[in-house]
Amino acid sequence: MSNKRRDFIKLAGLGIVGATMPNLAKAESPEQLYQLAKKINNQSFNMCGYAAPKLQTVRIGVVGLGMRGPGAVDRLSKIDGVEIKALCDLIPERVDKMKAKLAGSKHQPEGYSGSAYAWKKMVDRNDLDLIYIATPWDWHSPMAVYAMESGKHVAVEVPAAKTLEECWQLVETSERTRKHCMMLENCCYDFFELMTLSMKRDGFFGEIIHTEGAYIHDLLWLNFMKDSEGGYQDMWRLKENFKDGNLYPTHGLGPVCQIMDINRGDQMDYLTSLSSHDFHMAAKARELAEKDNFFASYAEKKFGGNMNTTIIKTKKGKSIMIQHDVTSPRPYSRLHTISGTLGFAQKYPNPKVSKGHDWLKDEEMKALEEKYTPEIVKKVGELAKQIGGHGGMDFMMDWRLIDCLRNGLPLDQDVYDAALWSAITPLSEWSVTNRSNSIDIPDFTGGSWKSNKPVDITLKGGGTTKVIV
Repeated sequence: MSNKRRDFIKLAGLGIVGATMPNLAKAESPEQLYQLAKKINNQSFNMCGYAAPKLQTVRIGVVGLGMRGPGAVDRLSKIDGVEIKALCDLIPERVDKMKAKLAGSKHQPEGYSGSAYAWKKMVDRNDLDLIYIATPWDWHSPMAVYAMESGKHVAVEVPAAKTLEECWQLVETSERTRKHCMMLENCCYDFFELMTLSMKRDGFFGEIIHTEGAYIHDLLWLNFMKDSEGGYQDMWRLKENFKDGNLYPTHGLGPVCQIMDINRGDQMDYLTSLSSHDFHMAAKARELAEKDNFFASYAEKKFGGNMNTTIIKTKKGKSIMIQHDVTSPRPYSRLHTISGTLGFAQKYPNPKVSKGHDWLKDEEMKALEEKYTPEIVKKVGELAKQIGGHGGMDFMMDWRLIDCLRNGLPLDQDVYDAALWSAITPLSEWSVTNRSNSIDIPDFTGGSWKSNKPVDITLKGGGTTKVIV
C-alpha cells in the first residue's frame, strides 16, 4: 500500500476529509491535515457535565414551522418558565398561523419570515436564551453555530450536522462559547427506553455486551409527497435519499449509547457499513414520472439502498448494530435491543425482558415497570401522554431541557453526543462507498470520555418546573 493511501485511510478515520472520496480534493497535503487533526482534538473546555447559569425564564426563538416546529411550539407553550418570544419560517403564512394559535396566551412572539436568512435577524435579538431549530437538515449546523456565537443555547432537531466538518464546528463552538448544543433526540425519552436505562443503572443486565437500534419506517409515500400536498418543502427529504448509508441513525443510536455510557466511560472505535441495492425509490420515481413531469428529474437519479446495516465496535470491545430502512413495506421498528451478561431486553414488536431462555411473564414485567420506572416518567409521564408528541416522549424531552436550564443542571445530551451520533451518517457513507471497509470514528470528547460521568436519570436538583394544561 502506498504512503498516500495509508495517509488517506488514517485521515478519513480521524474525520478530517469528510464522507466520500471526492472530499480528498480539499486536502493540500497530508502534513497540513495532520496539523488540523492535532488542533481539533485539543479540547478547550469539557461540555460534558457542564451546568450553565440558571435561567428563571427561558426565552425561546423557534425557527422552522413546517413538519416539526408547530408541535414544538405547542409543547413549549405548556411548560412553566417558558416565554416564546420569536417565531421564524421562510413562509410567512406558517408564522402567522402559529401566532394565531398562541393568541390569548402569555406568549406573544414576534414573527420573522420572507427570506432564507430571516432567522439571523431573530437570533441577533438580545432577549433570547434558547434557539430551537426545526428546519431542513442543511440548515441545522449553520444555524446552531450562529446561535451559539450569538450567545444563545441551542436545541436542534436530528441530525445536528451532516458532515464531519460540521460536527467539529459544533463541538469547537460549544466549548468556546460554553453554550449548550443539545440534539433533540426524542427517542431517548420514550418510556421503555428510559426504563431499560434505569435497569442498566441498577445492574439488571450485568455488563452490556451488544445493543441494537434502528429506524425502520415505511415512508416511501411521504418521500415522494409534494410540499403542496403536505410533504417536505422543495422535496428536501427525498433528495437526502440520493446518498447511500445510514441517513437517520440517531433514533436507534441515542438510547443505546446512553445505556452503554458512550462518551461517558466508553467510546466508539470504528464502524463498517453495508447497504442493499435500491429496490423501491428509483422505481417509484420512474412510475410517478410517467404520470407527472414534476418527477422526471428524480427518475434519472440514483438512490441509496433500501436497508443499511452499520456495525460499531467500542473501545471496550462491545458492539452496536444500527439499521436504516425507510422504503421497504414492513412494520415500524427502532429495535432497541439490549444484551448483557445477566439479562436481555427487546422493544419491538412488543416490549419484552429475559433473564435466560424464556421471556418474563406479564406479572413479572409489571413488577419490573413498577421498580424501574424513572423519576421523570413518574413526574410528567401521564401529562406527556396527554399533551402528545410521539406518545409523550417529545414533551418529556422538552420539559427536561427546560427544567435543566431553569435549575442550572447539565443536559442529558451534550454537544459531543450531537456530533458523534450525527457523524455516523457520513462515516457510513464512506464505508458503503468503499466496499464496507471499516473506518475509525473520531473522538469528539478529546479523550475526556474516560472520566466523564454517565447521564444522571434522576431529577436531583431539578424537577421543579410545572406543566400548564
